[in-house]
Amino acid sequence: MTHRFRITIERKPGLSDPEGATTRKALIDLGFEDVEHVSFGRIVSVTIHASDEATARSSVDEMCEKLLANPVMETYTVESES
Repeated sequence: MTHRFRITIERKPGLSDPEGATTRKALIDLGFEDVEHVSFGRIVSVTIHASDEATARSSVDEMCEKLLANPVMETYTVESES
């Protein structure tokens, strides 16, 4: 069976996000004075063949831990799209 997951990867709270800070400043310069915070992350979509969703989810978590996310600097969430 095929399972599809959406992985959202973001910086851990408290770590600097230079791209977010620069974008926030640019938005304020463009007149969006109410912007308090901007952060950047990334979204990864994975489609995997597995016997059940729990097995697929376990594989996706392992992919995140080993390659897709940097556990020192980033957090990730996995959502099933199946």
